[in-house]
Amino acid sequence: MTNQNNLTEPIFNVVINHEAQYSLWQADRTPPAGWSTTGMQGSRADCLAYIATHWTDMRPLSLRSQAPVS
Repeated sequence: MTNQNNLTEPIFNVVINHEAQYSLWQADRTPPAGWSTTGMQGSRADCLAYIATHWTDMRPLSLRSQAPVS
């Protein structure tokens, strides 16, 4: 049985790769190769809200650079 008083919400970092794609990564872990932190750290909900406002075009950066939005 889990003691509810000892549960804490994990802290996340928002990470980004070279294609300007975002993801969440637990703050106590090193981001995987090819990903770097954006400086945004917080709860899962806060990080997802940050991503929603900053990642408005889901296409990889290399594709965005080549083709106009139709």
